[in-house]
Amino acid sequence: MAALLGMLTGIGGGIVRDLLVARTPAVLRSDLYALAALAGAVLVVVGHGLNWPIVPTAVAGAGVCFGLRLMAIRHGWNLPVARSIESEDERE
Repeated sequence: MAALLGMLTGIGGGIVRDLLVARTPAVLRSDLYALAALAGAVLVVVGHGLNWPIVPTAVAGAGVCFGLRLMAIRHGWNLPVARSIESEDERE
């Protein structure tokens, strides 16, 4: 539950920030940061469930999150984005 709350807090804070500056929230674009946060959180939860040592598990979770985000930025990895209705109307 804590991992889910941490992820939602981070995403929620980013959404509020983007809305206050009148931008489309980053989580609704193709950025990979929410998925990276979820992957790190899943690793920590699995490690806790398997009784792995707390500190190395947390460091590994943070490393997975950071590594995925870094690789996404470096290699241009993006998530699929739904097309808007307007863009489909323009094609017709």
